[in-house]
Amino acid sequence: MSQIPVAALTSVMPTEPEAPIVLSDYDPAWPGEFERERLLLLEHLGEWLAGPIEHIGSTAVPGLRAKPILDIMASVHTLDGSRPAIPVAARLQYVYFPYRANVMHWFCKPSPAARTHHLHLVPVDSQLWVDRLAFRDHLRQHPAVAGEYAVLKAAFAERYRTDREAYTQAKAPFVARILAAAGRENPWTPHTSGPT
Repeated sequence: MSQIPVAALTSVMPTEPEAPIVLSDYDPAWPGEFERERLLLLEHLGEWLAGPIEHIGSTAVPGLRAKPILDIMASVHTLDGSRPAIPVAARLQYVYFPYRANVMHWFCKPSPAARTHHLHLVPVDSQLWVDRLAFRDHLRQHPAVAGEYAVLKAAFAERYRTDREAYTQAKAPFVARILAAAGRENPWTPHTSGPT
């Protein structure tokens, strides 16, 4: 497979403004929507996948208020080896951003201003892969902790309504505490959780 020049990848980024942060009540339709998208991604990106496609983020935690955007994490062998998946994902309306390109390929769909999905192509068994699943699973298993997270997210969504990076950074200490509680050594910093 041929390499895609970095210049070609960064040219995929749109220039339109990003949607503000708005939280919604949990929608029981989200798991079904994820499953439909998982099958679509499996069909089109399968040759680059190293393992499962996972539903992550707050929409993956029953009962948790969330931005109504499905966060999807797909495992790949390597970032370099999965670069050819970027234009294929673009044909599925995923817009590529070189956000933290050293640890993942990150996309939103269909645009920054009207997001319905985030897609993260992450090397399987990387620390980011392991930690995101550990965080999700801890929230699923501990509803009181998920409730605490919901309160925190609501306050940060109000404070950082138009600043997604600040919103993500503000949540980082909570994420670190939960990963520590889940028995993980914490590698998270304000810049490793991704734009969710």
